[in-house]
Amino acid sequence: MKQATTSGTHPALRSPLLAGISIVLGVVLSGSIITAMLLRFTSVEESSLPYFAYGINALALLSGGWISGRQAGHRGWLYGGLTGIIYVVLVLIIGFLAFNTQMRVQPVLFTLCATGIAAIGGIFGVNAGNR
Repeated sequence: MKQATTSGTHPALRSPLLAGISIVLGVVLSGSIITAMLLRFTSVEESSLPYFAYGINALALLSGGWISGRQAGHRGWLYGGLTGIIYVVLVLIIGFLAFNTQMRVQPVLFTLCATGIAAIGGIFGVNAGNR
């Protein structure tokens, strides 16, 4: 017997992790496009590109964790942290398959930072949720 949902939407669309990852990927994509436009049409130099990348990733993880925690309504640190871990796994898989990168210490540090930033976003998201 098929269970009816309260809002009439598919249960996967209400998943906090799916919503968080969607936001993270959307922010990263739009931030990358904006950065490319800045590099092309302004006097911003390529040497500042790592700062843009770190800033875009931090903003994306914070907002994805926030959305994930807010949609979950509880345990924001867990849902935010899991959002960060899923994002890191996606980035590592893409890097390994597309660019044939080797495993180093840097991905471990990236995983810890991404999980922490997204967990903080999840904590803020739970506390900003509708009560």
